[in-house]
Amino acid sequence: MDFPASVEWCIRACRNPIEEQSMTSPSLPVYADVLRAAERLRGHAVLTPLLESAALNKLVGGRVLVKAEVLQVTGSFKFRGAYNKISQLSPEDRERGVVAFSSGNHAQGVAAAANLLGASAKIVMPADAPAVKRAGTEFWGAAVVPYDRVKDDREAMTTGIAKAEGRTIVRPYDDPDIMAGQGTAGLEIVAQADAARARVDAVLVPCGGGGLVGGISIAIKERWPATEVYCVEPDGFDDTARSLKYGTREGNRPGATTIADALMAPAPGDLTFAVNRRNLAGGLVVRDDEMLAAMAAAFQHLKLVIEPGGAVALAAVLAGHYPAKGRTVVVVASGGNVDPATYGRALGV
Repeated sequence: MDFPASVEWCIRACRNPIEEQSMTSPSLPVYADVLRAAERLRGHAVLTPLLESAALNKLVGGRVLVKAEVLQVTGSFKFRGAYNKISQLSPEDRERGVVAFSSGNHAQGVAAAANLLGASAKIVMPADAPAVKRAGTEFWGAAVVPYDRVKDDREAMTTGIAKAEGRTIVRPYDDPDIMAGQGTAGLEIVAQADAARARVDAVLVPCGGGGLVGGISIAIKERWPATEVYCVEPDGFDDTARSLKYGTREGNRPGATTIADALMAPAPGDLTFAVNRRNLAGGLVVRDDEMLAAMAAAFQHLKLVIEPGGAVALAAVLAGHYPAKGRTVVVVASGGNVDPATYGRALGV
C-alpha cells in the first residue's frame, strides 16, 4: 500500500471541529490534545507504515494491517509521548533536565527527545534490562541509574533525583501529554486505513501501563466510533484486562514472569485506566510461546524485527484470541528493541 509521507497529511485527514475544544478535564487527554501533539511531532517523529501481508491474511482468514512502530525513532512508539512532553517544558526546565524510570523503550524515547530538545536526561533503569535497550539509551547521551526490580522502588528513586537536581519527571504512561503523544499513532492508523479503503473492525494494541492503547483509543473512537479497541497483555501481567472486567484497578501477582520486559507494569495508571475503561472493548492475554511465534511470523512475512512486548497484538490474532476470520483488524507492533538471544529463540536459531 502506498500512503502520503507526511504527518501533516495525517493531521489534515483527521481534523474536525472538535479540534477547537479545550480539555473537558484538567487530567484526561481528549482528541484535540492528540491533534496538537501531532503538530509538535511534525518533522521529528516517523510516519510509520501500515503494512499488509497476503500470507498473514491467509493464515487468519481475514485482513491484518500492521502498524510498524518498530520503525519509529529509537525503535518504539515511546518517542512520540516523550517528545510531546519535553517539547512543552520551559527553557528553564529544559536547562535543569529530565528524569524517567523505564525498562528500556521509554528510556530511549526520553533520551532521544531530550537530546533533540537540548535537555539532559537521567534514566532509572532495571539492572537486568536488555543490553540493547541500555545501549540505545546511552547512545542518546542519557545517564543510566540501575535499580533492582525486586528490592528497589524505582518511582521513589526517580522522585529523589527530581527533587535533588530540579529535574522534571517524564512518566512512562500516566501523564496526559504522554498519552496524547502516543495517540498520534492512532491518527495515522485512521488516515492510512481510510486511504486504503479498509473498514476496520478492531484495533489491537500492546499494553503495559496503558498509555499507548489509551492514546490510540482516543483517536480511534473519535474517528471510528463503531471500531472496537482491545488491549493485549502477557499472561501474568494482564492487570488492565482484569481491571476492565471488574471495574477497578487490579495489580499483578508478585513473582510473575514474562519475556515481554516492556509490558511489566505493576498496575494500570490512574489516568490510563480512566480513559481505557471508557474506550476499550476488553483485554486479550497471550503466552510467551505465542509472542515468539508472532515474532517469527513478522520476520518471515513482513521482514520486521519485533520484540516480545511489541508482538503481543499480532500474537493475539495469530493465536486466535481475537477471531479475525472475515474481519479487518489493525495490530500495533509497538517496539523492536530485542536482544539477540531472545530473537534467536523466536527464530529457532
